[in-house]
Amino acid sequence: MLRKERTGLVVIDVQGKLATIVHDSELFIANLVKLINAAKLLGLPILWLEQNPEKLGTTVPALREVLDLVKPIPKYSFSACGEPAFVDAVKKSKVNTWLLCGIEAHICVYQTALDLLDSGYMVELVSDCVSSRSLDNKTLALEKLTRKGADVTSLEMCLFELIGDCRADEFKAALSLIK
Repeated sequence: MLRKERTGLVVIDVQGKLATIVHDSELFIANLVKLINAAKLLGLPILWLEQNPEKLGTTVPALREVLDLVKPIPKYSFSACGEPAFVDAVKKSKVNTWLLCGIEAHICVYQTALDLLDSGYMVELVSDCVSSRSLDNKTLALEKLTRKGADVTSLEMCLFELIGDCRADEFKAALSLIK
């Protein structure tokens, strides 16, 4: 069960033209905005990554706007764990569970998830907040990662797990994000 005290969010490479051509991109980006806003509401640590931003471009404006207080970490390896600044940020966060979202599910999300699992962290892929250019590649990534120890959740599922109680201070505000 997810607990907000020990959970963080990793936003991976939602940049440039690629973000607009992944499977169901408009819904995917809308869900990411909701997830990021929920993470901010709950006070989760948020790590934001950009793959080779000089070549691929920056994060899409809708996400940059909600990630306003977070600084992006540039990376060049497909796994974020190949970037020392990311590894340091993960360690400093003091959480043991990471929600992963972003693109592409079968490349950067997949490799980052594997490396986080290998480092002893728990990983949950937010299924409606990851995408690839083809649905087949997204499906394959989620299937392989679950066999390797990652869990799969959804935006609503993880949000209600993190809140845990309808009397929680964040409940009404979080509910308004997903309605």
